Amino acid sequence: MTTFDIRQTPTAAFIADVRRRFPVEREMDRILTRKMERRAGPGFEPVTLDQLVSGATALIARHYDGRFSLDKARWLTGGASKIQMAFDLEWDGPTGDRHQVTPMVLRMEPPESVVETSRAREFELLQALDGIVPLPPCYWVDPDGETLPHPALIYGFAQGVAKPTSLSSNQVTGIGLNYGPELRPKLAEQFLTQIGRVHAAGATVQAKLPHFDPAETGSNTSVIRQVNWWRRVWEEDRKEDDPLMEVAYNWLIRNAPPLDHVSIVHGDCRGGNFLFTEHDAKITAWLDWELGYLGDRHHDLAWSMMNPFRHRSEDGKHELMSGFLPEDAYLEAYERLSGLRVDRRRLAYYRVLCSYLSVVICMGTGYRVANGSKTHQDIVVAWLAMISNSILEQLRITLGEVI
Repeated sequence: MTTFDIRQTPTAAFIADVRRRFPVEREMDRILTRKMERRAGPGFEPVTLDQLVSGATALIARHYDGRFSLDKARWLTGGASKIQMAFDLEWDGPTGDRHQVTPMVLRMEPPESVVETSRAREFELLQALDGIVPLPPCYWVDPDGETLPHPALIYGFAQGVAKPTSLSSNQVTGIGLNYGPELRPKLAEQFLTQIGRVHAAGATVQAKLPHFDPAETGSNTSVIRQVNWWRRVWEEDRKEDDPLMEVAYNWLIRNAPPLDHVSIVHGDCRGGNFLFTEHDAKITAWLDWELGYLGDRHHDLAWSMMNPFRHRSEDGKHELMSGFLPEDAYLEAYERLSGLRVDRRRLAYYRVLCSYLSVVICMGTGYRVANGSKTHQDIVVAWLAMISNSILEQLRITLGEVI
């Protein structure tokens, strides 16, 4: 059996060896192990709206005693990792005291995703951060796919758009996203203020997150767990190895900095992952918390500054981080609005980590999911696999700046 085959049809011994070599958080160990145990199963088979309505009805009935009905079920586009259905729920509200119709969204995994994550963790984060930043209300979760074909959660439908409606609908949200000179300053201040609140809240909400392993200041344990998460995925999903990935992993482990502050890390912090209303430029909801964890705020800053999320200013003089501000102004505004310091050495470390995990997602998981026909977003995921070599080159450059 070839190395490629062992990853496509992994043995119990292979799975056990990867778990031993790259220890991760308990819940993520469960999720990644489940992925490998199901790897040899069937590819993606289209689900119907009727199937999702039936599963969502069963999930709600488990947790809600009152009468309810689902109406206007429809597909919801966007995102490269989850299947989404919008619908209206006619019910008496969460406390059963007022008849109402509430727009909602079902967010469900495909057989394999470009990022394998935990619906229980996503559910907990949405609930824990309620009131700290704008979020869609999160109602119910099916963490193991007991009522639905795959694990899923249901949350409230948030109003707004992820990008200006004047932009092409064919543009991948977040990649080179240009808000334009009128929206840009208004959104930038809210973006940095609100992600700063998330980062400041780590110690406060940590106790509300039972599916997260704790983090503590003065320790780099959570950092090493995060590096091992992506190293483990690389070992599980890659078609072939690359020596640069081994060099980068060893450097990340040797240089993992201890936390100076425990933050909630969004994990995919960038333009395009929040909704806003165009008429008043107000952020209405932060989205896609599936990669969140307890760790270092510099991870989010580094990710939001990645090359694909930048574009040139109108005068051509500056690169705008996440489409907002030039680098120095961006970091200075974050410090001013969040009250948290930016450590440039930590930021450089997380730039390497972000480049590393980008290669894992695109060259490792993106390739395997597309090749195995395991997702509904085969075109987008295949595109991620296609750009892998340019991302690998970015890792080489980023690593060369710190070695």
